[in-house]
Amino acid sequence: MYFVYILKCRDGSLYTGVTTDLHRRLEQHKKGKGGHYTRAKGALKIQYSEKAGSRSVALKRETEIKSWTRKKKLNLIKFG
Repeated sequence: MYFVYILKCRDGSLYTGVTTDLHRRLEQHKKGKGGHYTRAKGALKIQYSEKAGSRSVALKRETEIKSWTRKKKLNLIKFG
C-alpha cells in the first residue's frame, strides 16, 4: 500500500510526497534524511494523507497535487 501525503514545514510551507510508511517517512523528514526541501525547511507534521493502490497511482496523484496552488492544497487538507 502506498500513501500520498502533504507535510507542513516549520516555515508554514507544504511538501507533497509518496511513501509506504507514513510514520517512518515523517521521522526521516524530521531527522533531515527526507530530502533537500524538508531538510532546509524543517518538517513538523503530516497534514493530509490518502491511500493509493500502487506506486504508479501514488506518483501520478503526487504530481497532480504538486501542480496545485497552495489554496487548493489547503482546501484538500481542510475538506479531505
